[in-house]
Amino acid sequence: MRRQRESVVFRRPVQVERIPDGGRFELDAGTLGEITQALGTSFTIHVDGRLVRLKGADADAIGKPVPLAPAAADDEPGDLQARIWRTMKTCYDPEIPVDIVELGLIYGCELSPMEGGRTSVAIKLTLTAPGCGMGEALGNEVAEKVLAIEEVGEVSVDLVFDPPWDRSRMSEAALLSLGM
Repeated sequence: MRRQRESVVFRRPVQVERIPDGGRFELDAGTLGEITQALGTSFTIHVDGRLVRLKGADADAIGKPVPLAPAAADDEPGDLQARIWRTMKTCYDPEIPVDIVELGLIYGCELSPMEGGRTSVAIKLTLTAPGCGMGEALGNEVAEKVLAIEEVGEVSVDLVFDPPWDRSRMSEAALLSLGM
């Protein structure tokens, strides 16, 4: 599988997250990088021998338009649970070009009614490796996107590691896209 990389120059100072530990730091204007992945609403960029994740809201820092979240969440009024799962499919592991649902990182999604007609959503998320520091970033992205669905009133995302994740949790589509 051949992947294209795009060279970029950071046009302004910007906060990024180091992959895989999730540490945040600032990159200076003029820093050179290569986009390795631009999926969902964030960018994975190779900078000075390391990978970093740039939030889509900061896309202007590399001369790109802010990526819009796919309209999957509100495209049809039907089943709320189905719309939540479609929304979670817009979240990507920053190192693997497959969404977190197809990777099998979502262990559960429970809905509970709230007063006022809204819904509380409890999501169980795991990581491909327990030591990965990107859990907080992925959890926050999932929570923000699901909370943007009109009927959702609150979201909790719990990071779980039991049972441990392994490749058997990946969908057939994920395995095929990764050439496995």
